[in-house]
This record gives sequence, C-alpha cells and structure tokens, in this order.
Amino acid sequence: MRVQFITPLVGFCWLICLKETHFSSTKINECSQVPQPCGPNTYCLNHQRSFSCMCEPGYRSSKGDSWLPGSVAPLNCSDIDECSQVPSVCDLHSSCVNTVGSYSCQCQPGYSSPGGNSWKPDDSHSLNCTDIDECSQNSSICGLHSSCVNTPGNYSCQCNTGYSSPGGNSWKPGENHSLNCTDIDECSQNSSICVLGSFCVNTAGSYSCRCHLGYSSPGGNSWKPGDSHSLNCTENIRDQFKNLTGVNLESRCNTSQNGIQESKKFCSFMKDIRERWSSALGNGSNPVPLQNATASFDSFVGNISELPPKEKVLAATVFLKSVESVAFEAALRSPTNQIKPIRTGMMTIAAKAVKDNCSSQGERISLNAKNELMAIDCTTVVGSDGSGPGAVVFIVYDKLESVLKDSVSDQSLTGADRLDEVTLNSNVVSATIGKSRNLSRPFNFTLEHKETTDDEEKSICVFWDVAGDKGNWSKEGCELLTANSTHTTCTCSHMSIFSILVDRNASQQEDGALSVITHVGLSISLLCLFLAILTFLLCRSLWNVSTSLHLQLCLCLFMADLLFLTGMDKAKDKGCAVIAGLLHYLFLACFTWMFLEGLHLFLTVRNLKVVNYTSASRFKKRYMYPFGYGFPALIVAISAAVNSEGYRTSQPCWLKTDNGFLWSFLGPVCLIILMNCTFFITTLWILRDKICSLNSDVSTVKNTRLLTFKAVAQLFILGCTWSFGLLPGKVMAYLFTIVNSLQGAFIFLVHCLLNRQVRAEYKRWIQRIEKPSTRTTTFEISMSAAPLNTGIVVLFSFSNTAM
Repeated sequence: MRVQFITPLVGFCWLICLKETHFSSTKINECSQVPQPCGPNTYCLNHQRSFSCMCEPGYRSSKGDSWLPGSVAPLNCSDIDECSQVPSVCDLHSSCVNTVGSYSCQCQPGYSSPGGNSWKPDDSHSLNCTDIDECSQNSSICGLHSSCVNTPGNYSCQCNTGYSSPGGNSWKPGENHSLNCTDIDECSQNSSICVLGSFCVNTAGSYSCRCHLGYSSPGGNSWKPGDSHSLNCTENIRDQFKNLTGVNLESRCNTSQNGIQESKKFCSFMKDIRERWSSALGNGSNPVPLQNATASFDSFVGNISELPPKEKVLAATVFLKSVESVAFEAALRSPTNQIKPIRTGMMTIAAKAVKDNCSSQGERISLNAKNELMAIDCTTVVGSDGSGPGAVVFIVYDKLESVLKDSVSDQSLTGADRLDEVTLNSNVVSATIGKSRNLSRPFNFTLEHKETTDDEEKSICVFWDVAGDKGNWSKEGCELLTANSTHTTCTCSHMSIFSILVDRNASQQEDGALSVITHVGLSISLLCLFLAILTFLLCRSLWNVSTSLHLQLCLCLFMADLLFLTGMDKAKDKGCAVIAGLLHYLFLACFTWMFLEGLHLFLTVRNLKVVNYTSASRFKKRYMYPFGYGFPALIVAISAAVNSEGYRTSQPCWLKTDNGFLWSFLGPVCLIILMNCTFFITTLWILRDKICSLNSDVSTVKNTRLLTFKAVAQLFILGCTWSFGLLPGKVMAYLFTIVNSLQGAFIFLVHCLLNRQVRAEYKRWIQRIEKPSTRTTTFEISMSAAPLNTGIVVLFSFSNTAM
C-alpha cells in the first residue's frame, strides 16, 4: 500500500521538475551559428522556436526563394540575369551588362551620356545616351581628299568628287580595308575630253580646258565643269601674237600702211619667230614636251645680234616673251607636276606645275636653273583664290647679256640715279607665272656674278622695262636683299626679265670717310666765312665795289654751306624738294657773283696804265645786285616750270638726273667758268704787257707778284677743283671733297689774311683790346684791294649727286 502510493508521487515530482527546467531555459539563434545553416547567396531569418533561409536580392532558387527546416527541397540560390528580361531594363542606345547579383547599363559605342556613360541601380544619376558626332569633333578624322559622314553611333569616310581609292571610295570603322583617296586624272582617262583647239589640264579633284595660245573663245579662254559658259576655241594666231608681244607685223612691215620701212632682216626675224612660236604650241590636246617646245628658239639669239641697233631691243623683247609663253604652256600641260630642268643650246629652264591648289599651307616653290635660284610662294603661282592650276617657269639665257649689255651705257636707269660706270654682271634670266597679275607676295632670286666684285662696288637688281620700241633697265619694284663678291639675292614684286648691274663707282657713294671730311671741312668753312663777312662789314676802309662783291659771294656761300650741312640729308618728302630748290638757287648765286668778280677784275686790270680806279666805280650797284640775285632766280624758276619733278623728294636733296635736268645747274656753271677763264687769261696777258707802264707806286715787284699770284690761285680754285668732281676714281673723289669743302677757308685766306690792309685792321683791333687808347693808323693803299674772284665749286660728298 505504501509502495503504490510512493510511485505516483515520484512521477509527479519528476514532471514538475522537468517543466520547471523547460520554462527556465533561453531561445537558441540558429542564424548566428557557424557555418551558417542557409548556404551561399542566401541570408538567414531567425524565428521564435525556428529560422528560415531566403535568397539574397538578385538571386533566385528554382524550388522557391525561401526554406524552412524540415522542408524536403533544398535552397539553391543562383544569379538572376536581369539583362535577359523583356522589355530590357536599360534605355535606348545602351547595353545591359549582367553582374553577380545585379546589373549595369552602358552607352553603346558612338553614344555618350552627360552624367556618365554607365549606370547601375543604386546610382543617383540617370543614363541618357545620345549620338556622338565624330565628324565635328575631328575634322581630319578621314584624311586628305575625303569627307566625313556622321551616322547614328558611328561615321563613315567617303572620297571627294574627283578622287578614288583602290579599296573602295567609302570606309567606316571596323572594315579591313583602308581609304587612300587620290586624284582622278580625267585628262589621261579621256583624251578627247576637251574641244578641238584646247588642251586639258588636270586639277585637284577636277580638270579644266584651255584654249591654245593662238586660239580664243568668245566666252573665255578657259572652262571647267560647273561653268555656265562653253568653250569654242578658234584659231587667231596673228591677234594672239600681237597681244603677247605688242607688235603688229602686218602694219610694221607694210610701207603702204605706216610709211615706215622696217629692215627686211627685222621683218624676216619677226615672221620666223611668230611661226616658230605657233608651231611650238602644238595642236589639239597633245602636249608638247618642254624640251621640244623651247629648243627651236636657240637660233634666234644669234640673229638678234645681227639686227640694226634700233631694232635689236624690240627683237630681243619679242624673243623673250615668246620663249616665256611657250615654256609656260608646256609646263602647264605637262602630265606631271615636277618637271626636270632641261637645257638647250642657249638656255636652261626649270619649271613646276601646281595642280593641287597648294595643299600644303605655306608651301614654297624653289627652282634651280644652271645654279641660278628662284623661290616663290605656291599661293602666288595659283592666285589667292586658288581658282585653278598654275605653273612657274624660270629661264636662264646663256648669251643674251652680250646682246643687251650694249644698251646699258646708252640708257639711264628708270627710277634710279644716273650711274657713271654700270655693266651687266650676270646672266639674263626670265621668270613667269603665265598671265600677268599683281603678286600677293614678292619672290626672290639669286644670280651668280660674271665677275667678282669688291666691297666698294654696288650690285643693283634690275628688270628689262620696255616702252614701245625702247627698253631700259629699271629697278622699280625690285630691291637688293644680300650681296657678296660672287652672288646677289634680289626680291621683286612682279615677273619680268631680270639681271644684275654693278656700279663700279659705288665706293664714292658709300665712303664714310668722305662724309666725315665734308662735315669737318664745311664747319671750318662756315667759321671762316663768318669771320670774312664780319671783316667786310666792320672794316670801313675796305668799303668799295670789290668788297661788296666779296661780301655777297661770302653770304651766298655761307647760306648754301649751312643749308647743305644741316638739311640736305635730313629732310623728307616735299621739304626735301624745297631744300633742293634753295641749294640750286644759292650755288647758282655763288657762281653769278663769282662772274661779277671776274668781270670787275678784268675792268680794273685793263686800266692799270695809271693809278686810276674810275672804271671800277662804273660797276654800278643798280646793275650788280639785280643781276647777282635775279639771274639765278630766273634759271630756277624756268627749271621748276619746265620740270617740277626735277627737284628730288628723297635723300640726298638735290636735282634729279633723269632727262638731263642736272644741266639746269651744270649749263650756267660751265658757261660762267668758261667766261671767267677768258677774263683771267686776258688779265694775265694785260699784266704782262702793261706792267711796265705803271707808275713807281704800283709797279713794284711785290705788288706785281701778289696780283699775279691771286689771279693764278683764283684760276686754280675755279677750274682745277671743279675738274676733280668730273673725273672718276677714288683719289679724285677725295680731292674733290677736301678742296671744295674748304672753299670758305680759301676765301678767308686770300681776301683777308693775305690782304695787308686787312691785317693792319686786325692788328689795330687787337691793340685796342690790349690798350684801350686811341691811335691813329695810316693805311697804305695797295693793289691788294683789287678784286679777286674765288672759285666756288658745289660740294657733294657723294660723287653721283654732283654729276
């Protein structure tokens, strides 16, 4: 009974203990266990009394995206491919890129988005893919002679019209062939592409047709595709040759029309050269090689030298223009751009055709013919507008200078000063770019000297300037760049026939020592003239007709030397012309007063039989002053009225030498010198014959010697010093400068220091200064008061300004 009672009690207690134990335990977190119970690509969720497993975002399981303990199917989470969904998760013009657990969108090639070219779901910016215009971003993306065409997301390159590529005329990125667009030579593909009487000229991307020389078309002598006019070339050899050379053979060689009979040799020469010119141009569209076109002209060089002198210039000009035109046409019609220099018997020709409109920016064309060089900008050849093809020709003539050099000494340089000794010192060369046009930029050429030059000889760049039947060497539009003993480089703004002249007397023009001597000598003369003027004004005992003549001469010479020294090489433009006119007047006035002195001396000496000066007193001032200042004024006025441009408007300020205008000064001077020489010779003869008849007060040995010495000295200063300026050579230039710059010193020496009466006056002035007391001085009347004419020669430090 007790046992039965205890057993149920024990069981009841055990249940109570078990329950107490259960309710007092904590909850277990299965998700924190290691390893995680859910597996890869999942996350664990803890629950009351259990847990569950879920696939991470971007992953999915084929049996469901969650799992509970006890489920039969396991949880196998794999990546979701969002890019395969329909519709696409990405916008237009973008591509989807699947990533592990996510995805991204990227702009397709050829597209871009302002915020960036890629996007993923957690980015803050959006994706807006638009087309990239590759053509506008890179203008040279396709290369030369091709055009870029933009396409959605891409671009393509296509050859321009008139160009083709071996692999095809279009290309886009990704294609295995390249694009190499080259010009299509339409002229070689179709020989009859141009009408009869014209020839085809291939150009970059196109072609043009041009009438042959000797042919013309009403609408214009050239045509290219796209022009509104047509080309109809008809033969007109005579008119074309006349337009080219300016010579109408039918008129010149027909006596009945112009009344002037040209020589048969000249007419035969001109007709032959016209026929040769016409045949050298070729017929149809068949190009004539440059060698063949020009070689036939060699024989004409010798024929020119056989013509009469008056016809030689015109014949040479026609020859030069004919060769130029034939060579240019042959170069332009050449199938190649670069033409190998050719040599004939009498000339060497270098040429280049430009048919790509100067594709290289700043391209410069250089030509070498027989070591003579020429350089010109490519754009100058084709024109600034690049309207079509062009060609440049450089010709060196071997023996033509022997024909043209004869006219150098007979012709003055147009646009330059007359030069005493100039000779041709290089080959004659010719440059042409076809029809004449104003050059946008000057071109340069370098010529080799025939004879080496020294530092004292000046090279002059000149061209053959033809007016009517006459030709002159002119330097208009040409300037010297550099020069040495063997070569000269020139720059010119026009095309023509060129050569190099050398001035053998240039050393006299550029000698700096002469300038120093001139300034020092004139400064001394100005001081001496100033002292002489003061002497003649203040010494009352010297006041007579002779002193008045000396005073006027000193005044004119003082003003002339002062103006020469201070303004001759400093004035500009019209001021220079005014100074030239004033110098012309003042130097003429000096010579005029010198003439009056010579006349007065002659009249005085003629009456030396007795001590009588009444003849000199007859030399009235009312005649003396109007003539002394009026005669030079009349000459200057007439000179200015006849040739107002004769007074130079550029340094040095003196008379122009063109057209003999310098003789407006040299003529009166030579006349006065001749008359004064006559006076002096007559005076010396009278002194020899009449000296014995003078009374004892005058005919002393001392006075006779003094009078004779002054007359001879005057003759030397007048004649010999002037001749120094007329004679060439460096020694004569220095003698001319030294003697004539000291004219004022000579006047002061002869009329003041060698005059006893003046010396006595100087002595009295000095004594007054040393001892301020009044003294009586007895003056002795002497023959030294007789007038003495002093030659004054116009002084120029540069020999060419004087002559």
